[in-house]
Amino acid sequence: MIEELKNICEEGSEEEQQILELALKSIRQRRERKSAFLSGFLGLQGEFVDERTYRFDIPLTVFMHNSGGAVHGGILATLIDSVMGSLINRSLPPEEYAVTTELKINYLRPGKGEKLRAEATFLHRGQTLVVMEGSVYDDRNKRIAHGTGTFIVLKRS
Repeated sequence: MIEELKNICEEGSEEEQQILELALKSIRQRRERKSAFLSGFLGLQGEFVDERTYRFDIPLTVFMHNSGGAVHGGILATLIDSVMGSLINRSLPPEEYAVTTELKINYLRPGKGEKLRAEATFLHRGQTLVVMEGSVYDDRNKRIAHGTGTFIVLKRS
């Protein structure tokens, strides 16, 4: 493995080297923040816009592209699910957490450009079930995907 990594560093394409950089970033982020590896690959770092809205600003990387050069639909679904999950989980007390029970995505246009923005808001907040919506925008502020999700609130054991 070491030899293969060395070969990619010395002779690999720019895209291959970018993927290795993302892998290292993902490992670092997991060690520092205990986040999922995928969060590091996607560059997920969020912030509250207000008490009901959470946002990620994400650099668009080669990891996210499909074979046509646009953002892969699975990545867009992951971004929407992640931003909604981040909003609900950051708003719960420490003894509770939420997981996705249902997710629906509408793809509106190809995702291209330099960066993406994902935002989530609450539609309904019950004691056990929470319904949310999320969207991903390109760097021209065009909505490229929209989704809704239902989350169940559970107690930590």
